[in-house]
Formats: sequence, C-alpha cells, structure tokens
Amino acid sequence: MGKLRVGLLFGGRSVEHDVSIVSATSILNALDRSRYDVSLIGVDPGGRWHLAERSAKTAQELATVLHETGVFLPAVPGETRLRPSGDEGGSGGRGAGGENAVARSALGAVARLDVVFPIIHGRGGEDGALQGLLELAEVPYVGSGVLSSALQMDKIFAKRLLAGAGLPVTPWVGFDAGSLARLGPRGAAERAEAELGLPAFAKPANSGSSVGISKAGTVAELASAIALAQRYDRKVLVETAIDAREIEVAVLGNDEPEASICGEIRSHRDFYDYEAKYHDDSTELIIPADIESAESEQLRALAIAAFRALDGEGMARVDFLFDRNTRQAYVNELNSLPGFTSVSMYPKLWEASGLPYPRLLDRLIELALERHDRRSKLETHAPGHA
Repeated sequence: MGKLRVGLLFGGRSVEHDVSIVSATSILNALDRSRYDVSLIGVDPGGRWHLAERSAKTAQELATVLHETGVFLPAVPGETRLRPSGDEGGSGGRGAGGENAVARSALGAVARLDVVFPIIHGRGGEDGALQGLLELAEVPYVGSGVLSSALQMDKIFAKRLLAGAGLPVTPWVGFDAGSLARLGPRGAAERAEAELGLPAFAKPANSGSSVGISKAGTVAELASAIALAQRYDRKVLVETAIDAREIEVAVLGNDEPEASICGEIRSHRDFYDYEAKYHDDSTELIIPADIESAESEQLRALAIAAFRALDGEGMARVDFLFDRNTRQAYVNELNSLPGFTSVSMYPKLWEASGLPYPRLLDRLIELALERHDRRSKLETHAPGHA
C-alpha cells in the first residue's frame, strides 16, 4: 500500500491564525514521512487557500505558503483533488487560461488528498464551517463533525447541553445579539450582576485562546468586558468567577473514547489569558496534576461524559475549573481542535499517558478514516429509488 496523502490545513481567518501556524509546524515535523505524503495548505487571513510548492519545516516557512499557488477544494462528492482557484474565477490564483494550465501541472499528484488534518483554530476552522465543506467533498478529516464542532465552539450552547446532561458547569448567563442591542453593555452587566454576583468573567461565545475574555469585579468593569467580548462575537457569555485551578484532560476516540491522565496549568497572571498561554514563560504545565487519585478518575470520567454529551469524535481537550475550597470540578469548555504547539497540553497529556506525539497523529488519522468509512456506508437514497 502506498503512502497516505495528508492535507495539513492551517492558518485561517480567526484571531488564532498565528497559533494555527505554530501548531501545524509541530504536526508537520512529527508526521511519519515513511507513511505519509504531506501537502501543506495555508489559508490566508482573507480566507483564500494556498498550496505549498516546496517543503517547509519552520513556522516562518509555513507562513510563506500563504503567498503560493491559490487553490480550492470543490464541494462535490469524490472531488478530492485541489484545483487552482482561477478555475472558477477565484482571486487567489495566478490567472486563467495558459497560466492556469501551468498551475494545474505544477499541482500534480500533491493536490490529491486521502485525508485532511485541519488545524485551523477558531472561526472558520473548528466551528463546523470547514467540516461542512469537507463533508460535502466527502474527504476524511481529523476531528469532530459539523454539529459537534459547532457545539464545542459555541460556549452558550455547550453550557446548555452539558447542564442538560447533568454535568457540573459554573453559574452563567448568556446574551444574544438582540438582548445586547436592547440592554447595551451596561444593562447586560447589571442583569448579570443581579443573577450571578461579582466577580465574573465575560467571554465571546465563539472564540478561542482566551481572546476577548476579561475578569470584572465591578458592574462598570463588567460592562467594559462585555463590550470587549462583543468585538469578537455577536453573543456574550458571563460566568461566575470562582477561585479555581485549571485542570485539563485529553480525550481521544470515536465510539469508545479514552481519557488521558489529568494535567494542571498554573498561571501567575490573574487568569489563564492569551499572554499566559503563548508568551508568559512563567506559566507552568504540571503533568500529572497534583490531585487525589479518586479526583483524577472522576475528572477523566467527566471528560468522557462531556465529550459524548457534545457528540465528540476524534479528539477534544476538556478544560475543568477545580474549586480550591470545595474541590468541586466544573466543566469549563471543550476544544475540538486543541493546540498542537510544542507547549500545548493536549499532545503533552497523551505523551505522559504513554502515547508519543507521532503515534498520536497516526491514531487521529486512523480515527478520521474509520469514521469516514462508517459514514460512507450509510444509505443516501430513499427505499425503492436508485
């Protein structure tokens, strides 16, 4: 059997564009080249796709892919070959006619994909939109499907479903675009304060890497925090702030998911914000987490239950808030495409659980092919119709 053709898709239009490139760099350097031929597909901040014409190893080199041949994936079942974007009037290619013929020739075999490894964080990458395109093209892909990706991305809907499944979540209130327009940031802050008290966190309902999240101790601060969150999403979630430790569990699998050991993140900032995640060298990743064995088992079971409640497949990182005083665990959120940088918790948790990074990537690709094979056998015609 020949090598699998893996499309490593990175970049994107979200605020996590740069993080995605770093994640893709780590994945690229860990993929077993004896098993895979890797095509690098970069999505620029404008949403256009580009295919690398040469190999790359560093984040700086991957970033240059965003200036190479413009391509697109037709949303047609079985069309698993990338095409020059000029074929349908796209603006990311090198023109039409003879130039496009040259581009098609240059793409060659690398443009055909057996499986896609999307590592585009945030909007347009892990919110179900990209997964929908890959479903239409019937291309196997790593990670959860359309519905689960959207649910894991939307913190308000995730809270509703997790609570409905009987899982512990922190007290919260959500504001949609209509209520925010009627109330304004100040009115929303006053309502949240009346229902939850203070301090509280305000978050964009659909965002990642803690971008747009603020902690507020007064109504005025909460109003400002809500206004900031509105810059990143039309819906805002406000949650009670508790004195908690950040515990994370990695989940892997389809129908029979498994949970890694628990890890803890210790930030010396007020909370685990964007700076703490990517720029603060004092942030500590402690694996295994310093908790009792029974607590660890409880969190691992909760992680699997949360994964199933949101219909997860492939992988997710489940983040918990572990109350320092009561030792109560709360499901904070799930991340369907967690970071894969050299300092990211998801691969580190599996490494510590006995699954090395390269083998973890193998397993994720196996799960993607397994799920695609299962879905491809479903009937698509009504009884009695060809």
